Parts: sequence; C-alpha cells; structure tokens
Amino acid sequence: MMIDDAMLAEVLERFADERDWRRFHTPKNIASALSVEASELLEIFQWTRGQHGWEEIDAEPAVREHTEEELADILLYLIRFASLAKIDLQRAALRKMEKNALKYPVEKARGSDRKYNETD
Repeated sequence: MMIDDAMLAEVLERFADERDWRRFHTPKNIASALSVEASELLEIFQWTRGQHGWEEIDAEPAVREHTEEELADILLYLIRFASLAKIDLQRAALRKMEKNALKYPVEKARGSDRKYNETD
C-alpha cells in the first residue's frame, strides 16, 4: 500500500487533534523538533558508525531499527510542518532541485565536493 504525504498529513492531523496538541504545533516548535530529530539521527553515527559505508546500518539490527525510527520522526515532523504551512513538499523539492542544477552544473560539480561558490 502506497502512502503519500497527504495521507500522512491527515493521520498526523487526527493524531494531534485527538490529543489537543495543535496549539503547541507552532512553526518554532515543529522546526525545533525537526532539528532535534535530525540530531538524533546524527548521534547514531557520531563516533564510529557510518564512516565507511551504508552497510554499517545493517551490521547490527538495533542500529537499523534506531535509524528507521529517527528517519520516521524526521519525516513526520517535516510533513506536519509543511501541512500546517500549506507547503507542497513535492513541488518545493522539484523547484529546489532545479535551482541546485543551476548552482551545480555537471561540468563544474562532477566529482567535486566543493560548494557552488567555491567552484571556478
């Protein structure tokens, strides 16, 4: 079963409404929660894991599960923020990719980890 952003937004809306949490879902609070969850994802790999390759996520089942949970938290807060702000994430992502293509043309960016303003 495919679930899209709109379906998740509806589930999140119902979840928040049932708990009377909407009043706490301000732009600052949701953005803060999103940042915290992204930091929790980073914490999994902070010292030893993730430095060599993606297969490290599968090295321990607990690491995979923890990674999935943190990614889910990030996704849910992102969708909640976008829903409340009435932002179409799919459209915003495509527009951003168009801008990135201009900032990072293939002939300058291929094989380079430099930021767009450091290439020339």
